[in-house]
Amino acid sequence: MQFYTFRNTITEEHKAAIMALYQLIFNVENNHKFLQRIENEQDILFLLAYENQELAGFKIGYRKEEELFYSWLGAVHHKYRQQGIAAELMRLQHDWCRQNGYKKVQTKTLNQWKSMLILNLKHGFDITATYRDEKGTLKIILEKILT
Repeated sequence: MQFYTFRNTITEEHKAAIMALYQLIFNVENNHKFLQRIENEQDILFLLAYENQELAGFKIGYRKEEELFYSWLGAVHHKYRQQGIAAELMRLQHDWCRQNGYKKVQTKTLNQWKSMLILNLKHGFDITATYRDEKGTLKIILEKILT
């Protein structure tokens, strides 16, 4: 498994691989909002895990505030799960955040993504709030203080 880090820009090839995996995992057809976000956020970080030229997983986040990094989206292809890829991507992201002056990482998840919720809790995140979005979906906010 090879891991790659990109800050602010990625190649079209990597972007296409991320979009394909995003659509597969989240069953999303319209990727306009996704593309808009990755092109407009400040200090965006892309972490990619490849196995033999195939994107096995990714993690994307960006600066939310001066010392707060928002871990926005991550996914691991079904056939590469249970290999520690999501945990390694998270570790790499948090190391990068520390090296770049961030003091806290925040993320959101849904109760339906239990494996992501458990992974976050196992790696030092605390649940700090919940709310319902405009569609009535319960969102869980988690934060981790970086030391």
